[in-house]
Amino acid sequence: MTLENALAELDRLLPAGAPAARTDFLYRLALLAHGRSGGKISILPSAWPADVSWLSVWYTPGVSAVSRAIRDDPDRSFDLTGRASRVAIVTDSTRVLGDGDCGPAGGMGVMEGKALLMKLLGGFDAVPLCLDTRDDSGTSLSGRMIEAVASLEPSFGAVNLEDISQPACYRVLSALQARLSIPVWHDDAQGTACVVLAGLLNALEVTGRALESSRIVLLGAGASNSAAARLLTAAGAPPENLAIFDSRGPLSPDRMERYSGEGWEWHRKLCLVSGSGAFSSAQEALRGADVLIAASKPGPGTVPPEWVRSMAPGAVVFALANPVPEIYPGEALEAGAAVAATGRGDFPNQVNNALAFPGVLKGALLVRSRGISDGMAVAAARALACHARKHGISPRMILPGMDDSGVAPAVAAAVAERAVAEGLARRPAPPSEVSAAAARDIAAVRGSCEALAAS
Repeated sequence: MTLENALAELDRLLPAGAPAARTDFLYRLALLAHGRSGGKISILPSAWPADVSWLSVWYTPGVSAVSRAIRDDPDRSFDLTGRASRVAIVTDSTRVLGDGDCGPAGGMGVMEGKALLMKLLGGFDAVPLCLDTRDDSGTSLSGRMIEAVASLEPSFGAVNLEDISQPACYRVLSALQARLSIPVWHDDAQGTACVVLAGLLNALEVTGRALESSRIVLLGAGASNSAAARLLTAAGAPPENLAIFDSRGPLSPDRMERYSGEGWEWHRKLCLVSGSGAFSSAQEALRGADVLIAASKPGPGTVPPEWVRSMAPGAVVFALANPVPEIYPGEALEAGAAVAATGRGDFPNQVNNALAFPGVLKGALLVRSRGISDGMAVAAARALACHARKHGISPRMILPGMDDSGVAPAVAAAVAERAVAEGLARRPAPPSEVSAAAARDIAAVRGSCEALAAS
């Protein structure tokens, strides 16, 4: 029996408690599967010595020529080593999924998972790194993390930050983006925001709405929702049409003090430019709203069905908390939503950053971009939405499936094109070339994995 069939049978046997039961089932299965395989990734050579004499080329004395060439021109490290197709996935494990601080090593399961997806969906290598950058009391220190990650730059073509608590995640991201000459991407923020924007563009399409005229409520002001607000405005949503709420209330001018200090610059701006101040609570803001994007406290029950019933007819509800959404999609639809999405793959309309980061990073790597701008992120979101539309969208299918091998090449091409337009590309290439290279690399990885599985 396949896993998909097992989940369907579980839903049939336990219809009333199936969402909770399937979550518990997946928890148990994950522990068994990870224990059996000893993690999710391993490292294989990309060069295979035809015979022992070739070690003189791949190792000593041949590699001396490689070292000297890079010494004379450091950019040749992108040509002569795997750096150009290698990403560092870095965390301090202070905010892992919905589980919070899991200790320095606690994020490795997620980091290995990201490395697996980058290889399978993007066709490039990734190294998971859990950093202990804490003081003796266990408090994470942004400065230590910034220095540690900066020291890794010569080994990688890009950096993916993950599962870092706020405001440290903002401080680390902005400091590294300013300091390094390779892309630094915060996937919890920028990656999720990309897919939220892509999914929302298509959800608005199928419900007959426009981004420029929709009233949007964002429940939760963490990394993903604050970045989503940023990309939504960059894509054309008027800031005054956004109402964003943290656990204490709306981000309004009288909340500026809550977000004083380094790292909160964007939150302070949201307090000033968003329309949050017109409402005293998220429940009030949702009355007549077109869209709810929730990325807050895991549910169920964080968003009661009556809140959805108070929204505009045929509303859009994204409940993105992991591992349990703020409201299950069935409840949201029963309460009147036309489109319901979650961050989980066992429900329709999965808003998962894995639809974005493999293609975004692949595109940046292929043109050797010096960074990833908001413009590149918006281009990625529009490419993802456009790819879904080519295959047909509906209220239950606003985004491509995770098994769609055409996603990463389409996103990579759009990201690379924008990097070239913004002058960030070290090695400009046309979109068609980037798309073809991405598709070729992904196919090669999948062929290798199938060969290994068959052996």
